[in-house]
Amino acid sequence: MLAPMDTFPDLGSLSDQELKDLIQQLTEEEVDISYKRRILHGKIDILRAELVNRLRKKHETGEDVITGADVQRLTDILAGRGVSDADPEGSEEPSSE
Repeated sequence: MLAPMDTFPDLGSLSDQELKDLIQQLTEEEVDISYKRRILHGKIDILRAELVNRLRKKHETGEDVITGADVQRLTDILAGRGVSDADPEGSEEPSSE
């Protein structure tokens, strides 16, 4: 099996067998990545469904589903102020630009 590639190899320098091995290696890697991606998408779908259920329950009990802080955060994002890496919850005061 060929060593992992940092850059794409000089194809002209590879033998037919090395080309076939490289194709097989990359195909296996793609299948593995695709599988992991499908697993992640499934987990995301489950989490989103849970969030929707929780929001539906809040709505049914008369609780606020969207708060003023949510609207302010969306306004900041749309205005290009976004959420800083240091504050993933978005509670940072908007900067005055």
